[in-house]
Formats: sequence, structure tokens, C-alpha cells
Amino acid sequence: MLRFLTAGESHGKALTAVIEGLPAGLPLSEDDINPQMVRRQLGYGRSVRMNLETDTVEIASGVMGGETIGGPVALRIENRDVRENEPPLTRPRPGHADLVGAMKYGFSDVRRALERASARETAARVAVGAVCRRLLTGFSVTIFSHVVEIGGIAIRNRPPRWEEIPELAEASELRCVDRDAEERMRSGIEDAKKRGDTLGGVFEVVALGVPPGLGSYVHWDRKLDGRLAQAVMSIHAVKGVEVGPGFEISRTPGSQAHDEIHYGRGKGFYRETNRAGGTEGGVTTGGPLVVRAAMKPLSTLMSPLQSVDLATKESITGAVVRSDVCSVPAAGVVGEAMVAYVLADAFLEKFGADTLPDIRAAYDSYMRRLQEM
Repeated sequence: MLRFLTAGESHGKALTAVIEGLPAGLPLSEDDINPQMVRRQLGYGRSVRMNLETDTVEIASGVMGGETIGGPVALRIENRDVRENEPPLTRPRPGHADLVGAMKYGFSDVRRALERASARETAARVAVGAVCRRLLTGFSVTIFSHVVEIGGIAIRNRPPRWEEIPELAEASELRCVDRDAEERMRSGIEDAKKRGDTLGGVFEVVALGVPPGLGSYVHWDRKLDGRLAQAVMSIHAVKGVEVGPGFEISRTPGSQAHDEIHYGRGKGFYRETNRAGGTEGGVTTGGPLVVRAAMKPLSTLMSPLQSVDLATKESITGAVVRSDVCSVPAAGVVGEAMVAYVLADAFLEKFGADTLPDIRAAYDSYMRRLQEM
């Protein structure tokens, strides 16, 4: 089983991630990870902290001679904006983990909750996802994301081919493939900023080249779509997840909701549509894997909402701390990382996890068997 843990606080000395279960022999360097760290910090509507932190990853253990050795891989991201001995904060922000964290652990200072609950933690997840992506890339799996909606403004046009999306998304500050929608989104962000408000939206993560057969229909907790939903839902501020056009499909009759199966010599089994979003019965189909996530507006507002002071119990507004106006584009990068982790876990589950050559042999044998069906 592939698994990871992260540690660290928003303004602590560093963030750390430990990944367990990687095979030996996977080529890995910091250059495989750091480009993804840069992507997480980009996006129109981000806070000034993105100018303060230049996230770079140090591989602290688990790699020798440029390859993994089968043991845990430890990653470290140093924080530049370190704060110590900050005064207690007793003004919880509605929508954040401030109050529930204080209630759960008995804190009188909500900093003890918000420092760990901060989305700064996602930097460690992106580092983990980059390592998982390195594994998947060796088997021709590509993962990318783009923004499909911000503040109620949705894209109306998208490229006809999935493969065209990454270049268009990366050329956009909002990681949006529809230029007209991007301009309207940008105006919406500016309006929200003037009001001291924030905006949420929807991002879409796509994985191409995923082999059929990852996941399981046998047990509830091994279904791949369920694992993807849990992983993506765990991203800060995400409140909804769908695989493929899940909610839209629920409003159509069955005759228009499923992907008809075809067979061609030299091509094998295939589907001409992808209404299932790349999974059936909790198992990948071999088609594009599509996961969408709805992100709520961020809970730190420059025009704060009503709250209650923990110490005095008097009505007061929530704390005002540095925050983004909109971070949906960055959340898409985090979504890529979580999808990469789930796919890498399922990949190793099916093809083995000890050494890369053994995994390659099992993968090649399986793909040959599928071609012969």
C-alpha cells in the first residue's frame, strides 16, 4: 500500500512529507518535484505570500544514486515566513477550522488550530503528488487540470481533444482554456477584491493513459472512484466531487447515460463516449479519467463575517489574516497531486510494489493479455 503523511504548520519552520511504499529503482530527483511546486503558487487572485515563499523541495531520505531504494522517501519544504511567539488569537473565522479545532482540543488560542488547518499544507501534498506522477509518467499516464468555473462564471468553449487542454491552461493565469470566460472571471475576482470578498469555483482534473482494471468492484473501500472522491474532497475548501459529468448524468435517462461498448480487430474493446468519466463499477475503463471538484469561497475575508470572541464571548468579527481572493487555479494543481497519489496507489496494488523492473514486467504482460482478448 502506498501512503503518505504530512507534518508542519503554516508559519512553522518547514513542511515535511513522508511517502511509504514506493518501489526501488524509480529515478527521482528534486528537479522532478520543484516544477510542480512553482505551479501551485501561480494564479490570478493569490495573496502576497506567494511572493514571500519560493517553495523548493529537499529530498531528505529514501533516494540513493538518483533512484528510490524501497524505503520511505522524506521530503522537506522550508518556510521563509516563519512566525514565533505570536499573540493569542481568539476571533474564529466562520467557515474555517478555527472554532471546531479549539472545541475539539480545548484550545483558547485558535492559532493552534488554524496553523495546521491552513491550506499551506497542500504544498507538501503537491510534492508527494509529483513523486507519484514520476512513477505514472514512466507508464505513459499524464495528469493535468483546468478551471471550468469561478464565481458562477463557467467556460463555454473547450478544445475538442483532451490533449490540447494542458498547453492552453498553462498559458492562462487562471488556468482557463476559454479566453472569453477568463476575462469575465478576472473581472469577477477584481470586484470581489474591492468588496473584501472571496470567490470559489470548479476545477477539473484529467488523467490520460490510465490502463483499464485499476481499483476494484469487490469491496466498497477499494472502489477507485470512491478513493478519488475521498482524496480530492480532503483538499481544503472542496465541498463537492464528481467523476465525469456525475450530476448532469443524474438528470438524463439511462439510454443517454452510459457508454456503449464496441470491438475492433487490432483495437480491442473500446467506447466512443466517456460519460462514465473513466470508471465503471469502481474500476478504470482505460478511457480519460475525469474528476471535478467544487471549491467554496475562502473563509478569510477582508470584510469579515460575524463571530464570537472565545475569551470574552462577545460578538465580534472574525480575524482578518492574509489570504487569497481566489485560489481555484492552485487548487487544481493540488487536485492533480491527489489524483496522482490515488492512481499510483492503485497502480502498485495491481502490478506490484517492490522494484520498478518487476512492475514493468507485470504491466507489459497485463497489457499484452488485454490485446489478446
